[in-house]
Amino acid sequence: MPDSHIAKIAVAAATYSLDKPYDYLIPESMQAKLMPGMRVFVPFSRGNRRSEGIVLALTDKSEYEKLKPIESCLDEHPVLTDAQLKLALWMHDRLFCTVYDAVKTILPAGFWFKPDGERRVNDKTREMIKLTVDASEAYSAAQQKRRKAPMQASLLEILSTAGRVSVREALHFTGASRQSLNALINARLVELEHEEVFRRPEVWSGKLQPLPVLSTSQQGVYDGLRSLLSNPSPEAALLCGVTGSGKTSVYIHLIADTLNAGKSAILLVPEIALTPQMIRTFSGYFGNDVAILHSSLSLGERYDEWKRIKNGEARLVIGTRSAVFAPFDDLGLIIIDEEQEDSYKSENSPRYHARDIAKYRCAKTSSLLLLGSATPDIESRYAAETGKYSYFELKERYNEMKLPSVTIVDMKNELRSGNGSELSSVLRSELETNIERGEQSILFINRRGANKLICCGDCGHIYKCPNCSVSLTYHSVNKRLMCHYCGYSQRVDSSCPECGGMLTYVGAGTQLVEEELRQLYPDTEVLRMDTDTVKAAGSHDVLLGKFKNEKIPIMVGTQMVTKGLNFENVTLIGVISADQSLYCSDYRSGERTFSLITQVIGRSGRGSKPGRAVIQTFTPQNETIRLAAAQDYDGFYATELSMRRLQNTPPFADIISITASGAEESAVIRCCTDIAKVLRASLGGGAAVLGPAPLAIVKVNNRYRYRVNICCKADKAVRAIVSDTLIRCSSSGKYRGVSVFADNNPSD
Repeated sequence: MPDSHIAKIAVAAATYSLDKPYDYLIPESMQAKLMPGMRVFVPFSRGNRRSEGIVLALTDKSEYEKLKPIESCLDEHPVLTDAQLKLALWMHDRLFCTVYDAVKTILPAGFWFKPDGERRVNDKTREMIKLTVDASEAYSAAQQKRRKAPMQASLLEILSTAGRVSVREALHFTGASRQSLNALINARLVELEHEEVFRRPEVWSGKLQPLPVLSTSQQGVYDGLRSLLSNPSPEAALLCGVTGSGKTSVYIHLIADTLNAGKSAILLVPEIALTPQMIRTFSGYFGNDVAILHSSLSLGERYDEWKRIKNGEARLVIGTRSAVFAPFDDLGLIIIDEEQEDSYKSENSPRYHARDIAKYRCAKTSSLLLLGSATPDIESRYAAETGKYSYFELKERYNEMKLPSVTIVDMKNELRSGNGSELSSVLRSELETNIERGEQSILFINRRGANKLICCGDCGHIYKCPNCSVSLTYHSVNKRLMCHYCGYSQRVDSSCPECGGMLTYVGAGTQLVEEELRQLYPDTEVLRMDTDTVKAAGSHDVLLGKFKNEKIPIMVGTQMVTKGLNFENVTLIGVISADQSLYCSDYRSGERTFSLITQVIGRSGRGSKPGRAVIQTFTPQNETIRLAAAQDYDGFYATELSMRRLQNTPPFADIISITASGAEESAVIRCCTDIAKVLRASLGGGAAVLGPAPLAIVKVNNRYRYRVNICCKADKAVRAIVSDTLIRCSSSGKYRGVSVFADNNPSD
């Protein structure tokens, strides 16, 4: 078909095993306007099921003689640029996902269509009116209408002064009716227009501040980074700065340089809770050049922020993981703050890490990638040590205050002394001191709910989720047992349902700690911040604002209180259960524990008052806890790197995990066993194939989960073998009911 115009299209309905560019015939009515990056409806499969697709390329050649025609075009203009299409293809090759999955990740949800072809989110517009005659003629007409049509006269007078106003404002201020406005339109004195209005989560209306003054050490770091920023080739740097060292001030100066050079910048933060604080800070310097992208925005807000960025009306984007896809054509700088955080890794397909996407984008646009943290990821620190990244340090706090003094409390001694409370005697004493002084305290425990589980002291019965292989967590607010994986809940019994014995409440969460504090200090207000209290959009900012402005004495929270928060009156940090994340099966458990403890300790003493911290643990001799208490990152890095070298885990090798899940455990195990055999035969001795092994939580929502891990350098040949294995499993009837996916360096 040499004379036909053909489009190569990635089809949404194609599974990973069928994913490839499909050739479709372009109807004559579309040939003049269809371009790569536009979305279309196409018939797919033998049943010609209607499916969305995105045009990857146009050509005049196809290896097939008979082609199906495109049904309809969904966009007037391309929604993806050539660079974004190449990014989607790169994600397909690296992340074991379909091209369309990658495309849907790059675009905001508001761009997508309902099954009936209607847009999920439409453009928001407002009606505007303007004069069709000059102002003097309008004023004369107003005087003529004053007696018989006073409302029409009022409208003309406003327009003769303002020229163009919104219909809503004009009718409001004049008291005129729509009928009066229509009369002026019919008389051709005014005309109606529709103007697009952006749904903005925040609009800056204050006065811009001068850039912050840098200290001597900050200036040295900034000078080094500025030289990298001006380099015409792509660069990457790691900034390791102790908590409170003023990394944000360095970011502000680098962003200002980027914008002044006519380029754009992206700043990523790990938690939605940090975004409002960052927005206020950076809007003070860059005004409405700032756009926001994160999942707590409404579909309309995200859609409009994306359009503002695309149109060049915002040149600085602040947001969480997905903000790395901000549609800049003139990118100059990407900053990833608290770059060690797991929240930068997506748990759904495509399973990307924001740092990897940032590396790709900076390499393609010759931009600077800056990673910042007080506790850098071991892989990032190793990349700096081996020369892949430039390395900068801020070793002291900006205000020259000392780091908090830290006390480690052995909870075994507390039990021996008769204290079965979750709060040690040391922590209670420090809390009472802070309450007397009018200073604030933050208590960190990384578990929500009241109790980890409820069991019978007589027969040992434990309430377990019927859908997942976990015990149910007790929530005292609604007096229900809940599963945090599938959402199952039930009322708690008054006695053991098996033997009638007395039930024992084991373990602690944020709710229990909050209740204990209220009993100990009934006249002291306590604030709780966890997933249960911040479900509503914007509630992070409300709670943090209340804590700061009302100077609430105590805040209890999960890991969302451990990073990025800057409260000058917080002088005490309590880590309730430092061991909680330490003894997990994941090789990163030590790194996570060190980072969490170090980061939360850093929330103390950030103002003029010295800070203190109390770490409660049952293993005070543990090296990770001791190094975190000493804020000794270099010591922890050296110890952890030695362990990683022995384990042959990142940064010395990559881990590609292949996970199978299904309703029948035997089928899942059989699938993983076959996968392991195929991989060992295909990879030979160049890779270690481990498993199959169950995940830490083997059953979630009635599906069993097993995994095979590959430890080696994840080069193109290895990825091809993994991809072939996934396709073979998906297309084989032998594994019916079992779903299989692969992930690079999984976070769990």
